[in-house]
Amino acid sequence: MKPCARICLFALLVAGGAVLGFTPSGPGAAAFARAAPPVPEGVRSGGDTPHYGVRVVRVHPHDPEAYTQGLFYEDGHLYESTGLYGMSSLREVDPVSGRILRIRRLSPEIFGEGIAHCRGRIVQLSWREQVGFVYDLKTFRLLERFSYAGEGWGITCDGRHLIVSDGTPRLRFLDPATRRVVKVLTVADRDGRPVPLLNELEYVAGEVFANIWKSRTIARICPKTGRVAGWIHLDDLDRGGSPEGANGIAYDEAGGRLFVTGKRWPYLYEVVLMPRARPLGEGRTGEAAP
Repeated sequence: MKPCARICLFALLVAGGAVLGFTPSGPGAAAFARAAPPVPEGVRSGGDTPHYGVRVVRVHPHDPEAYTQGLFYEDGHLYESTGLYGMSSLREVDPVSGRILRIRRLSPEIFGEGIAHCRGRIVQLSWREQVGFVYDLKTFRLLERFSYAGEGWGITCDGRHLIVSDGTPRLRFLDPATRRVVKVLTVADRDGRPVPLLNELEYVAGEVFANIWKSRTIARICPKTGRVAGWIHLDDLDRGGSPEGANGIAYDEAGGRLFVTGKRWPYLYEVVLMPRARPLGEGRTGEAAP
């Protein structure tokens, strides 16, 4: 089947309500519609990449002082990394009330970035300090520090690899035990153009979701080809007066729920994805740091 035919079929399935997950229907139900199949390397698309808006299922409080850099969901709790020098932290948060259940503050000279849960441990990056931290998930006890080259932005885990962004179009796949780079993938749109400013990451049912810095847009990335299989637009969400962009994606795999928030946003949203027309444009924010 040609790529354009696949997109047409996908549109028909959406219109008929046959795509999984626009409305959760119990544990394990997907909170999102799968994107159209990604275009293989070297093949140009005859159609547009699918675009999605979101329908808000629930709104929860979120600390408006949290400069959110990383987010994941595990066993009923959110785990969050916050940034800024002198304010960076690792947190365990109740997703319903927004109450901070546990916090570990980073040294003032460390700018916290993304976090990921991988094999019972939390891995946290720093921005320009080229140092990462490994913590015990249950106690937040620091188990290990490690170094890496370049900047740290977002991080997630697919079960086999840590996947790391650095603000470029590249995703680096690391061995979780050694942090050795085993693969580098360049993220590109359907026409082969590199997609820069990849920020916070979340592994969602076989795809990598990536916030795009200075925007309210999330790219849905195929981790095999690096191609963007869909764009999610959060421009309709209320930021509560925060000038900052979206940054923070968490996926409840067991419940099929998707959560999003932003830096200094007072709200955490549980959302489901809805197909939408290609947007005419989206305003950028004036953020000074990823």
